[in-house]
Order: sequence, then structure tokens, then C-alpha cells
Amino acid sequence: MNTHHNAEHTSDTRSGDEVDEVTALSETGRQLLAEAASASSGRAARTVVALPGLRVTLLALAEGRALDDHRAPGPATLQCLTGRATLSTADRSWTLGDGDLLPIPAETHRLDAETDALVLLTVRPG
Repeated sequence: MNTHHNAEHTSDTRSGDEVDEVTALSETGRQLLAEAASASSGRAARTVVALPGLRVTLLALAEGRALDDHRAPGPATLQCLTGRATLSTADRSWTLGDGDLLPIPAETHRLDAETDALVLLTVRPG
């Protein structure tokens, strides 16, 4: 993924041959939330799966922080794992809570953290 979200980004890429245990993903999420809380940007991200044509990134946003207007580099979904976040375009907005899954619109959008939020971004780069 190009860092179109401009998050503090580190890579812990999996080729697909390994499967993260839920507990490992939860621990990574806790670490990212802590990083986001202390980062000047209020965000942190880690790629957890990178395959040809598919990238899955765990993204943490501190409460009150945002990913300003941007466009996805290809078809994408966003799943809120914990917390609450709002995805907005010029015409619409969707508030996501624990477990909510949303296809990301192709138009310019932004993501605002209503609370500390951990989201899973899945992108098929164009």
C-alpha cells in the first residue's frame, strides 16, 4: 500500500503462508493504539498481510484525530475492530462501531476517530 493515509506506518508483512492468531492481532492492535496515543499525528499503522493484489493494514487512530481527505488506491473495505470512527465523503457519512464493515467509497473521503479506534483496512491496489 502506498501510504495514502499518511499514518505512522510500520510493516509486519505476512505473505499469506502464515496466519496471525487472533491474540497476536489483538496484541498488535493494543501496541498500535499506544503508539497512536503518543504519536504527534495521533495514528499508527502496520501492514499485517501483503499479497499480490491485496493488502491488509491495521490502523489505530487516537480519539479526536483524523485521516484527512484522501482517495483509496483501489477497491477497499474498512472494518472497525474497536472504538468508534466516522468515514465521510462530501455527501454522506457512516459511523462505524465494533465489528462494523463498510466498503470504502471511490470518491474523496476522510476518517475521524470519535474514540480511540482500531480499524482493519483491506485494499486491492489498482
